[in-house]
Amino acid sequence: MGLEAEHRREGEQALLEPPRPQSGRAWSRGVVGNDQSSPDGAKDSVRSRAPAPQSRPPGKRRIVEVPPPEKHRQEDKPERIEQEREVRDRSRLARWRRHPFGVASGLILFVLAAAAGYLYLDYARHFQTTDDAFIAARQFAIAPKVSGYITSVPVTDNQHVVVGGPIARIDDRDYRIALEQAQAQVANAEASIQNIDAQTNAQQAQISANQAQLDQAQAALVFAQQQATRYQDLAKTGSGTVQNAQQYTSQLRQQQAAVQSAEANLKLAQRQLESLKAQRNSAVASLEQARAQRDQAQLNLSYTTVTAAQAGRVVNLTAAVGQFAQPGTNLTMFVPDETWVTANFKETQLDHMRPGQPVTLEIDAYPERTIRGHVDSVQPGSGTVFSLLPAQNATGNYVKIVQRVPVKLVIDNLPADVALGPGMSVEPSVRVDPSRSLYERLRGWL
Repeated sequence: MGLEAEHRREGEQALLEPPRPQSGRAWSRGVVGNDQSSPDGAKDSVRSRAPAPQSRPPGKRRIVEVPPPEKHRQEDKPERIEQEREVRDRSRLARWRRHPFGVASGLILFVLAAAAGYLYLDYARHFQTTDDAFIAARQFAIAPKVSGYITSVPVTDNQHVVVGGPIARIDDRDYRIALEQAQAQVANAEASIQNIDAQTNAQQAQISANQAQLDQAQAALVFAQQQATRYQDLAKTGSGTVQNAQQYTSQLRQQQAAVQSAEANLKLAQRQLESLKAQRNSAVASLEQARAQRDQAQLNLSYTTVTAAQAGRVVNLTAAVGQFAQPGTNLTMFVPDETWVTANFKETQLDHMRPGQPVTLEIDAYPERTIRGHVDSVQPGSGTVFSLLPAQNATGNYVKIVQRVPVKLVIDNLPADVALGPGMSVEPSVRVDPSRSLYERLRGWL
């Protein structure tokens, strides 16, 4: 047991002392008692690995590492582990005692970092953000509706235009002449109607005259009937002559014919009145047609001035003075002032996202500006569904991928001192949890 204790003391001293360089090692055989080999050979010998001789200070004890037998090393292994742990604990405690302020500062910094991390995570969970967002607008091309030579272009590239502002003017002389012709046709149709109205009034007077003639003939017919009846009765009794009876009978027939003639004239006048009414209806239709041609001529004349239907900016202007413009020719691109942000959030971010929630927009072109907005709507479907070539998940091997869903974000109080256009990158942050975070509560208290 004395040899084992010696080995343990040597091991502890070797752990505590810094290692010294050695030039080499040599094997030696030590025997208990003397340097000669025992008759039993290797059984009584102990093979040890000793360091090579080296210079050392006088009086310094040389340490020779002699490994213990395998049996003793297995028995001492837990004790050695415990001793090594105690040595490490003593060295760590010694370092803490040598640097108390450093250890305290480290602990304080660790606590502050952990608190800041918790505050950040608690604050961040109230928001959903993405870097896949861009400004969008319904930009379109402006083209003329009539053909002609361009006489002036009062705008330039990137210029802002108000509603109804002119963008280009086309030579309007041909269209003014066409408008004057249409106006003359309208006047001619109106004169025709007035002529027919005058004829209608005259025919009404003619009908009245014919009606009076008919009334007169009917009155004479009544008197002729009475005279013929009277003289026929006198001729039968012998008081009158047969000649008188025949004479008044003839007058009765003449009056009957006069009545029929008056009735025929009245009907003819009435038929002519109906014809005049039909002519008037035709003239009214011609007038409406002439007015429609006049209105079309006015529209064509107005189309010679190409204007902006809404407020916006002129982009990529190609119109030039002297250019012959055909209907549909692209003169310029137009970007309206009405813009919004299309943010492609992951479908896993839409659980608590609703229309009306506030949004903070950070535009890459203006990093110092923070623009406010709100969620307008969430597209009912992923972006790939409405693409030109939608994905066909029913064919081939299917791999589930988190889809992107476009969300429309409307900008509140769009700033007028910056130029915002389609395609500019934006980083929106949507507040999906309206409750106050711990950081906000602490900031309010402070």
